[in-house]
Amino acid sequence: MTSNNRWLKTRTHSGAEYDASYEARAQAGQDVHGEANLVMWLQPEIPFDALDAGCGTGRVGIELARRGVTVVGVDIDAAMLNRAREKAPGIDWRLNDLATFDAGRQFAIIVMAGNVMIFLEPGTEAAVVRNLARHLKRDGLLIAGFQLTRAEFGIADYDAATTAAGLKLAHRWATWERAAWSPKIDYAVSVHGFAKPVK
Repeated sequence: MTSNNRWLKTRTHSGAEYDASYEARAQAGQDVHGEANLVMWLQPEIPFDALDAGCGTGRVGIELARRGVTVVGVDIDAAMLNRAREKAPGIDWRLNDLATFDAGRQFAIIVMAGNVMIFLEPGTEAAVVRNLARHLKRDGLLIAGFQLTRAEFGIADYDAATTAAGLKLAHRWATWERAAWSPKIDYAVSVHGFAKPVK
């Protein structure tokens, strides 16, 4: 695995520590599954298959599987992936680089939560988008949410990468709960596909 991945170079907490904040919020009554909620809103008919790209400890993928989705999770961080395997051993978790992995199949939904795009190895972002597009079914959707505060990779860069991969923007929101987005907002959830918008 590459040593220049931003996440691997900067991570300071364990998988259990990463999960702890979400668990505390859930215990306080908050809905911590905005990503899964959005996926199901976009693709309401079960069954379908989803790729949790940059799955980390599996929070999103596990929730999708709980709702009846067939999930494959891919991540470059072995420690985080081990946590996902501990929590949900029945899910297909794979240790690999998003820029080069080959799942051997295509998916109806590919979701990238947790700022995946800005934690990649610098310079590989377009290759990651291109590889994910290769794994997307013709009527599938690529969903990505990330902060726009890093000068190295912003929304214009992401749009250029998706366009180069043959994808078209279907939706863009400021949150996973579909709040309206504007260029002044520092977070974006973008939905791309090969076809016209589905809603």
